[in-house]
Amino acid sequence: QVQLVESGGGLVQPGGSLILSCEASGLAFNYYVMSWYRQAPGKERELVARVPNWGGSTDYADSVKGRFTASRDNARNTVSLSMNSLKPEDTAVYYCYAVGDSSLDFGREYWGQGTQVTVSS
Repeated sequence: QVQLVESGGGLVQPGGSLILSCEASGLAFNYYVMSWYRQAPGKERELVARVPNWGGSTDYADSVKGRFTASRDNARNTVSLSMNSLKPEDTAVYYCYAVGDSSLDFGREYWGQGTQVTVSS
């Protein structure tokens, strides 16, 4: 079955950095658009970054532009999120998300279980 497994979350001080990783299995990774979402307590889940499957530019939420970088490795079925200059308002559960972009899997969606990121002194 399809699995998206996130790792790399934790506690970091303001101004610090973290790298999140998501390893996908059970799907044709090259044919899926991969994204990172986050959800803070009491708030709705929001898009952080969207990485297209066949090139093109990555889209970022305005709140993370210039601080976060998302990338994918199609050979390893992984997508990562490098987070720098972290702020307390970045505290949230971060989720990996895949949506199919081929004629076979178009619109099929999968979520990871989430990984907690806490930014606090």
